[in-house]
Formats: sequence, C-alpha cells, structure tokens
Amino acid sequence: MHTSAPISTSPTATVEDYLALLYVFERDGQPAIATRLAEQVGVSLPTATATVKRMVRDGWVSLDEKKGIHLTPDGDQIARSVMRRHYLVESLLRHVLGVPWSRIHEEAHAIEHTITDDTLERMQGKLKNPLTCPHGNPLPGEEQMVAHWVKLIEMKAGESGTLRRIHEIAENNHDLMAFLETNGLMPGAKITVREVMPFNQTLTLEVSGSPVVLGAATAEWLYVDQNHRSESKH
Repeated sequence: MHTSAPISTSPTATVEDYLALLYVFERDGQPAIATRLAEQVGVSLPTATATVKRMVRDGWVSLDEKKGIHLTPDGDQIARSVMRRHYLVESLLRHVLGVPWSRIHEEAHAIEHTITDDTLERMQGKLKNPLTCPHGNPLPGEEQMVAHWVKLIEMKAGESGTLRRIHEIAENNHDLMAFLETNGLMPGAKITVREVMPFNQTLTLEVSGSPVVLGAATAEWLYVDQNHRSESKH
C-alpha cells in the first residue's frame, strides 16, 4: 500500500478530471485502474500512470496493487464538488440557455473548473435544486433515487418503460450523444423493446412510434424506469 502525503495544493483541472472519473467508478462499483483512466481521459497509459502517482503524492488517492486506485476522503470531497459543479452547469446550459442536449456535457466540462462556491449556490437555487443532471445522472448524495432503474441491455423483448438516464461514460462520445438526441432517446422518452438479437448484439426499440436499433455496448449505458412512475425532478 502506498501512503499519501498531506495535501499542500489545490488540485489542477486535470487532477479534478481524474478524481471525477474515480468517483464515478467507485459509485458504480467498477474497477479503477490506470488503463481505464487513460482510456476515458484520452491519454497514454504512461501519462495516466504518472498523473496517478502525483495524485498519490498529493494525498488525493491511494494506490494498492490488488485493490487498484481509490479516493482518499479529501479526494472524494473534491470529486463530489466537481461532479456537482458539472451537473449544475449542464442543467444551466440546457434548461436556462437552451444549449442542445448532446452538447452540454462537453461545454460543461470546459466551464466546471472555474465556478466559485458562491456562484454554484446561486445556480442551484436558480435551478430549484435539481436531483439529476439533464442526462439523468444523480447529483452526489442522490444516488438512491436512481437505484430502481434497470439497464436497457437487461430488458427483454416486449418490455417497456421510460428512459431515465444516460451514464456519464456514454456522454464522452459526442457522436453517440448526437445519435441519441436525433432519435429521441433522452430522459423521459417512452420506449418498448421490440427485438433482441444476441447473435449480432443489437436491440430494436420503438421510440415514439419509430424503430431505433442500438448496439449492446450502447444499451449498457442507458437506464430505464419500468415502474412508469411520475417524471423525475431534473
């Protein structure tokens, strides 16, 4: 086990990006290793490894050869702050400024590192304290509200429900997000699984009366409320 040194500086924007990803991995119970970080951030493995080593040195994460990379309490606090800022900026861009749904993730990513705590509180009040971002991902502390939603990939032919959430990992693929928006696959959409084809790993959905074919790799990141409950607060 590598021990961490006391934190002496505020995290850079790059470190905040890594902390946010680690928060998502830990929240979802997914393995956190340098290879996955490199893939999601879009850097080489040596670059990601070097960044992680600096984060260990500065006390943001701990590193164990068997258990992988984990947020320290200080790292977790920063990560939650970054995620909250990101989600609220997305909500501002979408619901106040009308920025296209498929673009808000990228634009929020460029803004989130500079928002002050005072501005964040004003935004949260202006937005009436949303519980999820416009993609349906829960703000830190609100994870329980999404717990009963199921992955689209787990649904069977004939089952239906309301699309509620597109996972953060999918948001990093701009072309995919544009495809989802064009085909109406956004939170609140009523969908029915018409066909599941395991041999070529595709699902055919009916969305607002129109057929849409998705690959299993995409369906893995979409979550559906099959209980047909009232609309969630976004």
